[in-house]
Amino acid sequence: MKYSHEVEQELELLTEQIEQDQLLCSYYPARWLAIQLLEGDLNLLNRKKSTPHKLLRAVKQSRERLITSLGSDLEIALPEQRYQFVQSLMSDSVTRQEDDQTSFSDKLDRLLAHRVFGLPIFLGIMYLVFNIVQNVSTPFIDWIDALFNVYFASWASQLLSLISAPAWLHSLMVEGVLAGVGGVMVFVPGLFTMYLLLSLMEQTGYIARAAFVMDRFMSKVGLHGKSFIPMVLGFGCNVPAIYATRTIEKREARLLTGLLIPFMSCSARLPVYLIFGMVFFPHNANLVIFLLYLVGIVVAAVIAMLASKLIFKGRTLSIMIMELPSYRKPYLKTTLSYAWMQSSEFIKKAGTVIVGFSIILWVLLTHPVGVSDPVDSYFGKVSSAVSPVLEPAGFGDWEASGALITGLVAKEMVVSTLAQVYHVPQEETSIRNNSFLEDLKELGVGLGESMVNAGKSLLNAFTPGIPLFHKEPSMEDKNSALSQAILAAFTPLSAAAYLIFVLLYVPCVATVSAQAQEFGWKWAMVSVLITLAVPWLLAVGVFQIGSLLGLGG
Repeated sequence: MKYSHEVEQELELLTEQIEQDQLLCSYYPARWLAIQLLEGDLNLLNRKKSTPHKLLRAVKQSRERLITSLGSDLEIALPEQRYQFVQSLMSDSVTRQEDDQTSFSDKLDRLLAHRVFGLPIFLGIMYLVFNIVQNVSTPFIDWIDALFNVYFASWASQLLSLISAPAWLHSLMVEGVLAGVGGVMVFVPGLFTMYLLLSLMEQTGYIARAAFVMDRFMSKVGLHGKSFIPMVLGFGCNVPAIYATRTIEKREARLLTGLLIPFMSCSARLPVYLIFGMVFFPHNANLVIFLLYLVGIVVAAVIAMLASKLIFKGRTLSIMIMELPSYRKPYLKTTLSYAWMQSSEFIKKAGTVIVGFSIILWVLLTHPVGVSDPVDSYFGKVSSAVSPVLEPAGFGDWEASGALITGLVAKEMVVSTLAQVYHVPQEETSIRNNSFLEDLKELGVGLGESMVNAGKSLLNAFTPGIPLFHKEPSMEDKNSALSQAILAAFTPLSAAAYLIFVLLYVPCVATVSAQAQEFGWKWAMVSVLITLAVPWLLAVGVFQIGSLLGLGG
């Protein structure tokens, strides 16, 4: 095919230079290579032992002239000319009905995939997603918290008393297993809602548009829009997101994407955002959660920009070619099935991994035998050894540091650990005069009220700034042992620094193992080092700068 006059002139100049290099011509057709070099794929020159500097200068000059004359990026302009050529061929051989010229998907894409408005619309949709997640979660938190820490704890205490169980078994079940598992299970409604919304976005075909919209932004940092799809998957779980990088052709781009995925906040971190957001920022918790996800994307972009220039030497650039599917009507059964499958995996982990590590954590917190102060326990000593490193970030107490250590196993353990180390049994936990049927009746009424309030909050999420229903009291006003303990241990500034650290620090061991399997242990360790250094620097920066500005109170 023939390109425009300006492009053909530059192609002719580059082709002549390439033809002078016999070794280079033995690898590639001269004109084809000239086209690829104009589109920015300089990685093709790496097969030569010596870099043809004269050719590189010519490519740079040609690109600059074409960008000036065409007025757009060559990564877009050249493929667009090819598509126009194909369109001209089709117009001569294919006859379409007049009504089919512009489909519904094309009309919708003019707005949702617009080069200017597409990104703000995407950010608005993601804000709405997190707003719905937070609003739907809140009414259920106190109900599930009471289910585990009041009713289950009371029933377990009565049963253990009937069988004359020793005090250590009572402590293990109530302060270990129930406190640890209950601290995680309160966030199942929010996770189910998030998986539901992500499934709707994927089924309708919007996720592909999001990748297209992000392509221009990501090309600036050495990637392309196709890398955004694994990153979106990382919002659910980082492990499958690592494996999803296999769809990226170039190894450098795959590797860089794999290093960035841990900065995409997986669903297991969401419980931490919810509990801290509703305790310290009750009126803006949804905005805080949205900003955290956005910070993860921005940090990933900065790391990508630095890595593509310092480590990969600009070799990760690539052209994204993908077919946008037509918009589709989502199927309720498929959406619910996906959300339930993902949520059940979370519940299964809570029933296996979290129970197991809650027992281990209880043992570490209560040993050596006879220890009266948890800080003198095995867990307290290990956590205290780590806490000085985190002191500059504002959360140098052993409880907060210990929760971050157990979070290396699974991010759900952060909240579970906090629930155990801060656990203060309430009086009604051990002394309840209600019968079992009366307890069930109370739970049923509470569940009904939570569902009604969740429905009201859901409607409020679609009318930001104009609440249709009276807002229920925030978690800040609730007498929750965990929320009150967190409120006493942190300030809003140290809580913000803690959230930044949790957002960015080392992913779970399963993710690190997936990185090692896909890219090798060397790169997995590079990822670990990056996800230790970056969150520490940012958390310290947030706390120290905030303190200097007088925000530490």
